[in-house]
Amino acid sequence: MLQAAFRDRAVYLRDADALVLADLHVGRAEASDVDAPLGEADELADRLGALLDRFSPSTAVFAGDLLHEFDRASARAERALGSLAEACRDAGATPVAVRGNHDTVLDSAWDGPVHDAHALAGRDRRIVVRHGHESPPPGERADLYVVGHDHPTIPIEGQRRPCALYQPGVDGDGTPVLVLPAFSRVAAGVDVSGMRTDEFLSPLVRDADALRPIVFDGDDSLSFPPLGEFRAML
Repeated sequence: MLQAAFRDRAVYLRDADALVLADLHVGRAEASDVDAPLGEADELADRLGALLDRFSPSTAVFAGDLLHEFDRASARAERALGSLAEACRDAGATPVAVRGNHDTVLDSAWDGPVHDAHALAGRDRRIVVRHGHESPPPGERADLYVVGHDHPTIPIEGQRRPCALYQPGVDGDGTPVLVLPAFSRVAAGVDVSGMRTDEFLSPLVRDADALRPIVFDGDDSLSFPPLGEFRAML
Protein backbone atom coordinates (compact mmCIF):
# COMPACT_ATOMS: atom_id res chain seq x y z
CA MET A 1 0.00 0.00 0.00
CA LEU A 2 1.21 3.51 -0.82
CA GLN A 3 1.92 5.30 2.47
CA ALA A 4 1.85 8.85 1.18
CA ALA A 5 0.23 12.25 1.56
CA PHE A 6 -0.32 14.39 -1.55
CA ARG A 7 -0.34 18.17 -1.42
CA ASP A 8 0.32 20.96 -3.91
CA ARG A 9 1.84 18.76 -6.65
CA ALA A 10 4.25 17.07 -4.23
CA VAL A 11 4.21 13.89 -2.18
CA TYR A 12 5.25 13.21 1.38
CA LEU A 13 6.37 9.60 1.80
CA ARG A 14 5.55 8.82 5.40
CA ASP A 15 7.64 5.70 5.89
CA ALA A 16 10.75 7.45 4.50
CA ASP A 17 10.00 10.85 6.11
CA ALA A 18 10.74 12.46 2.75
CA LEU A 19 9.12 15.15 0.63
CA VAL A 20 9.50 14.62 -3.13
CA LEU A 21 8.70 17.13 -5.87
CA ALA A 22 9.58 17.04 -9.55
CA ASP A 23 9.92 19.31 -12.57
CA LEU A 24 10.42 22.75 -11.04
CA HIS A 25 11.77 24.08 -14.36
CA VAL A 26 13.40 27.08 -12.69
CA GLY A 27 13.96 29.71 -15.37
CA ARG A 28 10.88 28.77 -17.39
CA ALA A 29 9.17 32.09 -16.70
CA GLU A 30 12.37 34.02 -17.40
CA ALA A 31 12.72 32.28 -20.77
CA SER A 32 9.08 32.76 -21.79
CA ASP A 33 7.75 35.47 -24.09
CA VAL A 34 6.41 37.78 -21.40
CA ASP A 35 7.22 41.40 -20.73
CA ALA A 36 7.94 40.97 -17.03
CA PRO A 37 9.08 38.13 -14.76
CA LEU A 38 6.22 36.15 -13.25
CA GLY A 39 7.53 36.03 -9.67
CA GLU A 40 8.54 32.43 -10.32
CA ALA A 41 11.30 32.14 -7.71
CA ASP A 42 9.22 33.60 -4.86
CA GLU A 43 6.22 31.47 -5.79
CA LEU A 44 8.25 28.25 -5.79
CA ALA A 45 9.96 29.14 -2.51
CA ASP A 46 6.66 30.05 -0.82
CA ARG A 47 5.00 26.80 -1.87
CA LEU A 48 8.01 24.71 -0.87
CA GLY A 49 8.11 26.49 2.49
CA ALA A 50 4.46 25.66 3.11
CA LEU A 51 5.11 21.98 2.37
CA LEU A 52 8.14 21.91 4.68
CA ASP A 53 6.07 23.52 7.44
CA ARG A 54 3.24 21.04 6.91
CA PHE A 55 5.26 17.81 6.88
CA SER A 56 8.61 18.63 8.58
CA PRO A 57 10.45 16.01 6.49
CA SER A 58 14.00 14.94 7.20
CA THR A 59 14.75 14.93 3.45
CA ALA A 60 13.46 16.93 0.48
CA VAL A 61 14.20 15.36 -2.90
CA PHE A 62 13.96 17.35 -6.13
CA ALA A 63 13.23 14.67 -8.73
CA GLY A 64 14.79 16.19 -11.82
CA ASP A 65 14.35 19.09 -14.20
CA LEU A 66 15.18 21.62 -11.53
CA LEU A 67 16.27 23.85 -14.42
CA HIS A 68 14.32 24.65 -17.55
CA GLU A 69 16.95 25.67 -20.07
CA PHE A 70 19.24 22.90 -21.24
CA ASP A 71 22.45 24.81 -21.86
CA ARG A 72 22.60 27.57 -19.26
CA ALA A 73 21.59 28.64 -15.79
CA SER A 74 21.13 32.38 -15.38
CA ALA A 75 22.22 34.17 -12.23
CA ARG A 76 18.55 34.52 -11.35
CA ALA A 77 18.00 30.77 -11.72
CA GLU A 78 21.05 30.00 -9.57
CA ARG A 79 19.77 32.33 -6.85
CA ALA A 80 16.36 30.64 -6.99
CA LEU A 81 17.90 27.19 -6.57
CA GLY A 82 19.99 28.48 -3.69
CA SER A 83 16.88 29.84 -1.98
CA LEU A 84 15.11 26.50 -2.33
CA ALA A 85 18.04 24.59 -0.85
CA GLU A 86 18.36 27.12 1.97
CA ALA A 87 14.64 26.82 2.75
CA CYS A 88 15.08 23.08 3.15
CA ARG A 89 18.06 23.41 5.45
CA ASP A 90 16.34 26.09 7.54
CA ALA A 91 13.43 23.66 8.03
CA GLY A 92 15.76 20.85 9.10
CA ALA A 93 15.47 18.92 5.83
CA THR A 94 18.41 17.75 3.75
CA PRO A 95 17.96 18.91 0.13
CA VAL A 96 18.79 16.31 -2.53
CA ALA A 97 19.02 17.05 -6.26
CA VAL A 98 18.31 14.31 -8.80
CA ARG A 99 19.29 15.03 -12.38
CA GLY A 100 16.64 15.33 -15.12
CA ASN A 101 17.03 15.55 -18.87
CA HIS A 102 16.96 19.39 -18.69
CA ASP A 103 19.68 19.47 -16.01
CA THR A 104 22.79 19.37 -18.17
CA VAL A 105 24.38 22.30 -16.29
CA LEU A 106 22.86 21.64 -12.86
CA ASP A 107 26.22 20.62 -11.35
CA SER A 108 27.43 24.21 -11.71
CA ALA A 109 24.21 25.78 -10.43
CA TRP A 110 23.39 23.55 -7.43
CA ASP A 111 25.24 23.87 -4.12
CA GLY A 112 25.96 20.21 -3.53
CA PRO A 113 26.15 16.88 -5.34
CA VAL A 114 23.73 16.01 -8.14
CA HIS A 115 22.58 12.40 -8.36
CA ASP A 116 21.17 10.26 -11.15
CA ALA A 117 19.00 8.55 -8.52
CA HIS A 118 18.47 8.77 -4.78
CA ALA A 119 17.44 5.85 -2.59
CA LEU A 120 15.25 6.40 0.47
CA ALA A 121 15.00 3.81 3.20
CA GLY A 122 11.39 3.19 4.13
CA ARG A 123 10.42 1.09 7.13
CA ASP A 124 10.12 -2.06 5.06
CA ARG A 125 10.99 -1.04 1.49
CA ARG A 126 13.59 0.70 -0.65
CA ILE A 127 12.22 3.76 -2.47
CA VAL A 128 14.25 5.07 -5.41
CA VAL A 129 13.69 8.59 -6.74
CA ARG A 130 14.61 9.19 -10.39
CA HIS A 131 13.53 11.75 -12.91
CA GLY A 132 12.03 9.06 -15.10
CA HIS A 133 13.48 9.91 -18.50
CA GLU A 134 15.74 6.85 -18.54
CA SER A 135 15.32 3.21 -17.66
CA PRO A 136 16.98 2.21 -14.37
CA PRO A 137 20.25 0.31 -14.78
CA PRO A 138 20.07 -3.49 -14.69
CA GLY A 139 20.23 -4.86 -11.19
CA GLU A 140 19.02 -1.72 -9.42
CA ARG A 141 16.80 -2.78 -6.53
CA ALA A 142 13.68 -0.79 -5.72
CA ASP A 143 10.35 -1.54 -4.07
CA LEU A 144 8.91 1.74 -5.40
CA TYR A 145 10.05 4.25 -8.01
CA VAL A 146 9.05 7.91 -7.67
CA VAL A 147 9.54 9.90 -10.86
CA GLY A 148 8.41 12.99 -12.75
CA HIS A 149 9.09 13.88 -16.40
CA ASP A 150 5.61 13.41 -17.95
CA HIS A 151 3.80 16.38 -16.25
CA PRO A 152 0.48 14.47 -15.94
CA THR A 153 -2.92 16.15 -15.74
CA ILE A 154 -6.47 14.91 -16.26
CA PRO A 155 -9.66 16.85 -17.07
CA ILE A 156 -12.19 17.12 -14.23
CA GLU A 157 -15.44 18.96 -15.00
CA GLY A 158 -13.81 20.64 -17.98
CA GLN A 159 -10.73 21.81 -16.07
CA ARG A 160 -7.30 20.26 -16.49
CA ARG A 161 -6.05 19.24 -13.04
CA PRO A 162 -2.52 18.16 -12.07
CA CYS A 163 -2.42 14.58 -10.89
CA ALA A 164 -0.05 11.90 -9.75
CA LEU A 165 -0.23 8.50 -11.41
CA TYR A 166 0.28 5.29 -9.43
CA GLN A 167 1.19 2.17 -11.35
CA PRO A 168 1.30 -1.19 -9.57
CA GLY A 169 3.86 -3.71 -10.76
CA VAL A 170 2.91 -4.86 -14.27
CA ASP A 171 4.27 -6.95 -17.15
CA GLY A 172 6.24 -9.25 -14.89
CA ASP A 173 7.87 -6.34 -13.06
CA GLY A 174 6.62 -6.14 -9.50
CA THR A 175 8.04 -2.64 -8.87
CA PRO A 176 5.29 -0.01 -8.48
CA VAL A 177 5.85 3.46 -9.91
CA LEU A 178 4.54 6.84 -8.76
CA VAL A 179 4.63 9.60 -11.40
CA LEU A 180 4.40 13.13 -9.99
CA PRO A 181 2.99 16.19 -11.79
CA ALA A 182 5.20 19.19 -12.51
CA PHE A 183 5.67 21.26 -9.36
CA SER A 184 6.03 24.31 -11.60
CA ARG A 185 2.74 26.01 -12.39
CA VAL A 186 4.36 27.64 -15.42
CA ALA A 187 5.29 24.38 -17.16
CA ALA A 188 2.48 23.04 -19.30
CA GLY A 189 0.74 19.90 -18.09
CA VAL A 190 -0.10 17.00 -20.37
CA ASP A 191 -3.60 15.50 -20.50
CA VAL A 192 -2.90 11.79 -19.96
CA SER A 193 -6.51 10.63 -19.96
CA GLY A 194 -6.41 9.34 -23.52
CA MET A 195 -2.73 8.45 -23.81
CA ARG A 196 -1.47 5.00 -24.78
CA THR A 197 1.53 3.44 -23.08
CA ASP A 198 3.88 4.30 -25.94
CA GLU A 199 2.85 7.96 -25.79
CA PHE A 200 4.30 8.44 -22.30
CA LEU A 201 7.84 9.79 -22.24
CA SER A 202 9.02 7.72 -19.28
CA PRO A 203 10.06 4.13 -19.98
CA LEU A 204 8.93 3.31 -16.44
CA VAL A 205 5.29 3.63 -17.56
CA ARG A 206 4.58 0.10 -18.76
CA ASP A 207 0.78 -0.02 -18.86
CA ALA A 208 -1.17 3.22 -19.27
CA ASP A 209 -4.47 1.47 -18.54
CA ALA A 210 -3.18 0.44 -15.10
CA LEU A 211 -2.24 3.99 -14.04
CA ARG A 212 -4.41 5.23 -11.18
CA PRO A 213 -4.83 9.05 -11.15
CA ILE A 214 -4.52 10.85 -7.81
CA VAL A 215 -5.83 14.39 -8.13
CA PHE A 216 -4.60 17.18 -5.86
CA ASP A 217 -7.44 19.05 -4.16
CA GLY A 218 -6.21 21.55 -1.56
CA ASP A 219 -5.25 19.67 1.59
CA ASP A 220 -6.82 16.48 0.26
CA SER A 221 -6.27 14.15 -2.67
CA LEU A 222 -8.80 12.20 -4.68
CA SER A 223 -7.99 8.75 -6.02
CA PHE A 224 -9.70 7.56 -9.19
CA PRO A 225 -9.99 4.18 -10.92
CA PRO A 226 -7.19 3.16 -13.31
CA LEU A 227 -7.12 5.05 -16.58
CA GLY A 228 -8.44 2.04 -18.47
CA GLU A 229 -11.68 2.36 -16.47
CA PHE A 230 -11.57 6.09 -15.85
CA ARG A 231 -11.73 7.04 -19.54
CA ALA A 232 -15.28 5.77 -19.71
CA MET A 233 -16.24 8.20 -16.93
CA LEU A 234 -14.88 11.31 -18.69
